Amino acid sequence: MASSYGAADIEVLEGLEPVRKRPGMYIAGTDTPAGLHQLVFEILDNSVDEAMNGHASQISITLHEDHESVTVNDNGRGIPVEKHPKFNLSTLELILTTLHAGGKFSDKNYRTAGGLHGVGSSVVNALSEELVATVRRDGKEYVQTFSRGKPTSSVKSQKSTSPVTGTKIFFRPDSEIFATTEFSPEILRSAIKTKAYLNPGLKLTFTDERSGKREDFQYKEGLIAYLKELLEEKKSQIVGEECFAFEREDDIHVSLALCWTSGTQETFYSYVNGIHTPDGGSHEVGARNGIVRALRNYFAVHDVQTKGAKIGAEDIREGLTCLVAVKLPGGTLQPQFQGQTKSRLNNPEVAPMVENVAKLLEQALNAKPSVATAITNRIIMASKARAASREAGENVRRKIGISHRLTLPGKLADCSSTKPAESELFIVEGDSAGGSAKQARDRHYQAVLPLRGKVLNTVAASSKKVLENAELSNIVSALGCGVGDSMRLDKLRYGKVIILTDADADGMHIATLLMAFFFQFMRPLVEAGNVYLGKPPLYGIFARGAEQKGSTLKEAAKKRSVAKSGSKSSRGRKKSDGNVQWAYSDEELQKLMLTSSTGSPKITRFKGLGEMNPATLWETTLDPETRTLLRIRAEDAEAVASELKELIGSDSSLRLRLIQERASQIDLDV
Repeated sequence: MASSYGAADIEVLEGLEPVRKRPGMYIAGTDTPAGLHQLVFEILDNSVDEAMNGHASQISITLHEDHESVTVNDNGRGIPVEKHPKFNLSTLELILTTLHAGGKFSDKNYRTAGGLHGVGSSVVNALSEELVATVRRDGKEYVQTFSRGKPTSSVKSQKSTSPVTGTKIFFRPDSEIFATTEFSPEILRSAIKTKAYLNPGLKLTFTDERSGKREDFQYKEGLIAYLKELLEEKKSQIVGEECFAFEREDDIHVSLALCWTSGTQETFYSYVNGIHTPDGGSHEVGARNGIVRALRNYFAVHDVQTKGAKIGAEDIREGLTCLVAVKLPGGTLQPQFQGQTKSRLNNPEVAPMVENVAKLLEQALNAKPSVATAITNRIIMASKARAASREAGENVRRKIGISHRLTLPGKLADCSSTKPAESELFIVEGDSAGGSAKQARDRHYQAVLPLRGKVLNTVAASSKKVLENAELSNIVSALGCGVGDSMRLDKLRYGKVIILTDADADGMHIATLLMAFFFQFMRPLVEAGNVYLGKPPLYGIFARGAEQKGSTLKEAAKKRSVAKSGSKSSRGRKKSDGNVQWAYSDEELQKLMLTSSTGSPKITRFKGLGEMNPATLWETTLDPETRTLLRIRAEDAEAVASELKELIGSDSSLRLRLIQERASQIDLDV
């Protein structure tokens, strides 16, 4: 019988119900730190909008002692509180309980604003179990309380004890909505500091009540000061020891700060009306195009000899760090963001405006010929290095091929499945570990590739040497998706590429070398989330009589059979039975020993994967139901490149400095 479907089945969500029902439409998710902290930024951006339009000079942000509630206080005009002429409701209540209610839809009240849709404050209110709004204006102080988007009191007023006007918002996120409601002081501090850089002269104060720390952020230099701090944090070497800053205000306000570094990454940070746009947009496009054109013009006008190198746009931008900030007024030039999270600017008319400002770089280079020479030489070197890498890659690709007729490495124990989505490749160190892994694995979907000793250090070696290395070529051959610029992820033979090394310092060193290789030469694998780090235990704690025993192949097969039958329901690290525990570090061993109730257990330290019998290796490290995998990510490519250069680069003085700075903080295994 067909189910009925009529008018009564149609639901209409009223007020702020849509926000609570589908919060992901309004913030960056409820199970990530980004979504939680966006609540603070929505309120903070409203205060910054007051400052950008000349109505506020100070903003304070307080993270309360519980770290689960925040207060944002500014000295702006204060949200209007009188009854709205159309809705016969307090304007304060209207703004905080109604989507698309605000004063930024035209340029009458705000010439420039980050908030444009009138949903920020009401979304925060909807997703807070408690919110208190305090407004100071007209000689009075007005207070109204809310819970989960609904008022719990009317607007109450009293004579203000302070002549300072403004708005103060206290809120506590709803634990029914968010996976965690604890704010990170580091995330808040970083965002507040950035706001201060983007708004020269504005004073922002951040107080963490738990630590008792209070910090003031106020910068007059703006973007160039921000750029210099970013470079100092990453210990980047500036080419020509010169940073450039440009600013122009016509139809829109454009600010640029840029320089070249010795690194290989191109890094852009972009902002619109004080809002970070991590996915870029038209303002970034304009900056990129303008910088490239400025350098091309400089090369042509000054007849710079490229020594046979063909300069491409990517060569010009290699090592470039650029900050671009635009302020768009309302009216016809109001920002067109991609979604409420404002991750990308879509205004096409902004690109040529920013490009014209970026082209001022040519004049700056003309005025500083020595700096210009250093930058052009760096660009020529980048072009030559790219050409050499491309040639070496082509040679290797001709050698290993990228086709369905792959010549697989002889040591590869492949799986029978041909479905990449379910297939896994374990890259292990040495034949001994390889032998154990081959016996323990599930042959249907798990492949094993043993490597011989420590692989080549790709950070300190030339591209040609890296791509001709036999062990690394075996990895490329096994994966089947190519290497370098011609990688094709659709040809990847395994959905999970798992680095599985011993749990000691040597194993971590090998893992670091492999991660460096993937980051530098097969980065799309990392960006797509295909590369993982396996976590084998370092210790086994066995009750007397429960040590590892024989018949290991049969035991491993039996455990795989049990896992396939669905009898295992837990995930992550677990005991194989009541008499065996696994420790993955020295610290974890100490904790287990303090809480152990097994009397006088026998502790086995696994010197390598080869010492584990197949049953143990399967249960602790290979079984998807009980193993622990760490996904390798590179959220800040330039920072990763800088760290790798310090850790395993050719300049040993960087490592010496690192050891001297951090020796007192960590237990060095030397």
